[in-house]
Amino acid sequence: MNQYVPEGNLISTFQNHEYISSYKGLERALENQVILEAPAVLCDHNFNLQVSLGGKIRGIIPREEVQYSKNEETKDIAILTRVGKPVCFKVMGFERGVGGETVAVLSRKSAQIECMHNYIDALMPGDIIPTRITHLESFGAFVDVGCGIISLLSIDSISVSRISHPSARLSVGDLIYTVVKSIDKSGRIYVSERELLGSWEENAALFTEGETVRGIVRSVESYGIFVELKPNLAGLAEYREDVLPGQTAAVYIKSIIPEKMKIKLIIIDSHDAPIYPEPLEYFIDTDAVRHIDSWTYSPACCKRVIESVF
Repeated sequence: MNQYVPEGNLISTFQNHEYISSYKGLERALENQVILEAPAVLCDHNFNLQVSLGGKIRGIIPREEVQYSKNEETKDIAILTRVGKPVCFKVMGFERGVGGETVAVLSRKSAQIECMHNYIDALMPGDIIPTRITHLESFGAFVDVGCGIISLLSIDSISVSRISHPSARLSVGDLIYTVVKSIDKSGRIYVSERELLGSWEENAALFTEGETVRGIVRSVESYGIFVELKPNLAGLAEYREDVLPGQTAAVYIKSIIPEKMKIKLIIIDSHDAPIYPEPLEYFIDTDAVRHIDSWTYSPACCKRVIESVF
């Protein structure tokens, strides 16, 4: 049974290696219609992708088989940007090259169509899925939800704590879990991450009044400075002229007020040293929980309600 996972997840598996390392393996993959992965190493002048199969057999993905698109249009840049990256594919057959060598004809499009029919089309809002960051824009991150099929993770869905650019939190190639936020009429999926990063109370429970901890300055306003303590938790400190967004800060926790969903801070020091991000912490067991119907960020004692309903 095929796995419908973001590209790059299969390439190092034993099963994938066994299939692509020999002609007999590729024949079995053709017979069983197995989805495999290998790196795209070259795009020729006709926009066909050459794929390194690790053996003597050359792999080719013809231009028309590089990507599935509902409108049947594949932009040249979508092909060129695959070079140097893992691509998924199904073996479609074999032919002889100009020099008489065996060429495996591959189709990424067929793998994506199967992924759409057997996986993507069955997803519902609230489903928790693994995704991989493919590129970043000012408005959000594009993620691979399976077999190179792309979804948008908007910047306001990355975390509750506001950031100026997705690169403040994410990097291309990161494998993260997300929640299916919505699906539009065309079938395009939008995802969110903040629902997996804990409620206000869960994050605030990691801190105690009187502690001095590390934070990241996210915003400097006339009325105060917002310092991120966790991706889903920020506190407010009094304004200081010498503090700038993006700096690392040592902050004293003056008070934690659940009913107002506020943490009052005092900035002890701030500096421009590199930010060493902590490993991303999910407050949901992503191995056991595959769906949520709703999520509430705000404490029950707080009048202001922040929630997501799927």
